[in-house]
Formats: sequence, C-alpha cells, structure tokens
Amino acid sequence: MKTSNLVVIDADAIVAQSFWADSNHDVAVRIAKKLSDLKVEVIYPTTSILEAVTVLQAKLNNKALAYEVVCALVKPNKRIIAVNQAVLSLATEYFDKSASKKHTLFDCVVVAIAKMNGVNIIFSFDKFYKTKGFSLASELV
Repeated sequence: MKTSNLVVIDADAIVAQSFWADSNHDVAVRIAKKLSDLKVEVIYPTTSILEAVTVLQAKLNNKALAYEVVCALVKPNKRIIAVNQAVLSLATEYFDKSASKKHTLFDCVVVAIAKMNGVNIIFSFDKFYKTKGFSLASELV
C-alpha cells in the first residue's frame, strides 16, 4: 500500500490507543508507532477528539483517562482541524439516511476532512472508510 505523509484519525483509533482494555489497543499502538516511524502526520478532526473523549468519559466511565487524552491532544504540535461550515457541508454529501446506525455524521466529517486535505488513509478500525475509497492505517502493519 502506498503511504502518504498524512493520515486522518477517527475516534475509535484514539480510544483504542488510550484504553488498554480496548480490543484493538495493541494493534492501535503498533499502528501509531509505525506512523511515527514513517514520519506520517496525523490530522485530528475536532469531532474525533470530542467523540473519543465522550466514549472514554461516558461509556467507559473513565474521566481521568478522558482528561489525559484531551491534555495530550490539545498541544501545539498536533494538527487539529476544526469543523466549519465547509467541512460540515461536504460531510453531509456522505451522510446516508439509510446507512447503518454505526455510520454517523462524525464518520462523514472524517471523510470530508480527508478529502479536503488530499488524504487517502484513515486511522480507524471502521470498514465504512473502505466503502468510501480509503485505505485503513491498519494495512500498514
């Protein structure tokens, strides 16, 4: 698989890297190391951060870890992309009212940000992105 110097991350990958009991934790950590070794820059949509922190805090009941993740990600060396009207407008083009309830507008925002930044690899474990023509970062390891 051809790699680029940019990858967009989804909330599931943030959670998997952060939460040791996640079923994808070990592979997520390996992927993150591989991306770092390849000097691939990770783009963090604000919605991915918000969704991941919400999962850690509300679903996994780990407020301390949620706080750690926010503090680790909100750093000047992280490339965080805000969701503005242009991003949301493009995301709605990928939002399908008849799609699985697992394929949310959050996922469509990841697609929109990837498209707007010329990114072809998504760091996620969600096969939804494959259906939209993207490669998954898991294919690197």
